[in-house]
Amino acid sequence: MTTTAAPSPADLWPAPHVASPVDVTVTLPGSKSLTNRALVLAAVATGPSVVRRALRSRDTLLMAAALTSLGSAVDTSGEDWTVTPGAFDRDAGVDCGLAGTVMRFVPPIAGLARGSVAFDGDAHMRTRPIGEVLTALCSLGVEVRDDGRGTLPFTIAGAGAVRGGSVTIDASSSSQFVSALLLAGATYDEGVEVLHRGAPIPSLPHVEMTTTVLRAHGVEVDDSVPDRWRVAPGPIAPVDHLIEPDLSNAGPFVALAAATGGSVTVRDWPAVTTQAGDALRDILTAMGCTVERVADGVRFTGPERLRGVDLDLHDVGELTPVVAALCALADDPSVLRGVAHIRHHETDRLRALATELAGLGADVTERPDGLELRPADLHGGVFHTYADHRMAHAAVVVGAATTGVLVEDVATTAKTFPDFAGAWTGVTGGSAAS
Repeated sequence: MTTTAAPSPADLWPAPHVASPVDVTVTLPGSKSLTNRALVLAAVATGPSVVRRALRSRDTLLMAAALTSLGSAVDTSGEDWTVTPGAFDRDAGVDCGLAGTVMRFVPPIAGLARGSVAFDGDAHMRTRPIGEVLTALCSLGVEVRDDGRGTLPFTIAGAGAVRGGSVTIDASSSSQFVSALLLAGATYDEGVEVLHRGAPIPSLPHVEMTTTVLRAHGVEVDDSVPDRWRVAPGPIAPVDHLIEPDLSNAGPFVALAAATGGSVTVRDWPAVTTQAGDALRDILTAMGCTVERVADGVRFTGPERLRGVDLDLHDVGELTPVVAALCALADDPSVLRGVAHIRHHETDRLRALATELAGLGADVTERPDGLELRPADLHGGVFHTYADHRMAHAAVVVGAATTGVLVEDVATTAKTFPDFAGAWTGVTGGSAAS
């Protein structure tokens, strides 16, 4: 967990306290995970593609800039982004910022470049794992220069083509290791076969999302054997994608219904999706909420009494901060398990959550793979975010039920949700957010 200096008063945002049940409808921006997968495949397709309702956020703009630096043209001027593939025939530099998808998804296609592609990012990104992907690329015929660190910064020395073949990796710390290789696999001379050997892969629905998007582009994917994926070599067809709303970003909004005993409807919630955020329907039901599909989308209605839960969140670890915030408000003890891997996200999320929730009076115990939370009286104070958008989401949920919560660096939410603070203020003020 990255420590930060004491925030100045200008960095502290008063989280709105909600004194009565809300009744609102929200329209969410598009999915970051789907947008960035669509952008990568469009950049190596056989013709132009359109990514409709693309998420405009720091992570997705970094991806667009990375692909443009390689030689594709990504027009982000409108709501719908046009991607025109180009020759990767130049030296390039890629700023990963804090975007794991940029750091992991772009190097495998950078191997196709005729030139050197240098990768770096924000300071914390130099601690996030990428070594498995770099080692795999080396075994598939890509030259990687990282001085043996297995972290940022590194350089991909592209040779214009990648041999490909079979590779064994340990993806137990991130499902993005698998997705990164699969997204590029069809462009390799021999395709790619990825074998996972290690503890169960976290956030596995994200790999299913990757295979679904690949098939939409006409790519042949064989995932019939557990922990093995084969992508056949061949053309990647241009596709116009309509991006779903980001259901993980629905977390704080639907939690608002649970925390206040009110009602929140999320517009355009897809009937079928591979997004991890879809699990919020089952999680909030377990905590006592009523969840129902309505004409506009899905409505979440909070209970009179918020129940504690015992949950394994291994496959949906990104939801842990918001769920932990709700558990801190619940009337029963809770246990959240199976998420040791989120220690390697934007920050050590388990350590950060335990520290910040305890700072507001929560009775919380940090476990190696999760958290235990027991009922306690919460109070106001500063909630540090560690430049992590999901930590800010947890902070505002607690703030909705607790007076005097000050969120440090709420602007970090721009990573995946532009003007989150404005949208949250609109919802907690009783008006619709969009």
